[in-house]
Amino acid sequence: MESKSNYKEEEPEATMWSQKAWALLSTVRSQSPLIQCITNFVSMDLMANTLLSAGASPAMLHTLEELTDFTPQVHALCVNVGTLSTGWLPAMKLAAELAHKSGKPWVLDPVAAGASGFRLKACLELVELKPTVIRGNGSEIIALAKASVEPTKGVDSSHKSTDAIESAKSLAQASGAIVAVSGAVDIVTDGNRVVGAHNGVAMMTKITATGCSVTALIAAFVSVDQSHVLEATASALSVFGIAGEMGMKMANGPASLRMHLIDSLYGIDEACVLSHAKITSLS
Repeated sequence: MESKSNYKEEEPEATMWSQKAWALLSTVRSQSPLIQCITNFVSMDLMANTLLSAGASPAMLHTLEELTDFTPQVHALCVNVGTLSTGWLPAMKLAAELAHKSGKPWVLDPVAAGASGFRLKACLELVELKPTVIRGNGSEIIALAKASVEPTKGVDSSHKSTDAIESAKSLAQASGAIVAVSGAVDIVTDGNRVVGAHNGVAMMTKITATGCSVTALIAAFVSVDQSHVLEATASALSVFGIAGEMGMKMANGPASLRMHLIDSLYGIDEACVLSHAKITSLS
């Protein structure tokens, strides 16, 4: 009886979150926000297709000379440091500065932040440029919060998302950004509130660039509701996870899941979001 009572108490919150997630996805589809992505070579294709299938418009533009004209016109910016180079870093910084000055949200994906001193320094410099959201795995968020080079598995995490909750809260408080930690449970915090998005399937980790792609989806969701960044971030993570769950029902492995993930995100409807979104308050 106790568990049923607790479930009933949580029902209004669950309904609120699922309705919010659907409202944001519907708005992305109706407004088709332009999302500039300065991202790594590995993720460009899946990131662009994720945005398109969700209803947004991707622009994979990174040339320094174009940014002053282009970046102030976008609805949001996504910066991903996966294949970081000295040639691209100035463009990332300038785009972030332009987005911030133009009042446009920008999202940072600090891929493998603790893998090298050069990479960590670049990520910390980008954090100083006031990202709206920082989304990484547990190891990346811990490295940023501690500002230290850590033993890593490359772009893969050595930590569970729940291991990084305190680091995420600390980073959010220090940076002013909403911080999201991807994992079996996706953690989102503003430094005080902590929520968890419980959607997705394990096989999504066997497809390269799923994390990168959900960062771009976060940018799209935030672009249509800048006054509720935490809610938009959690909603994007949940919707992407639901698409993975739907795709898994038709997939035979990672390659077919990739295809069905994109198709499912394109076809996801209100009933599916309302019945499958699993977002809860953790503190």
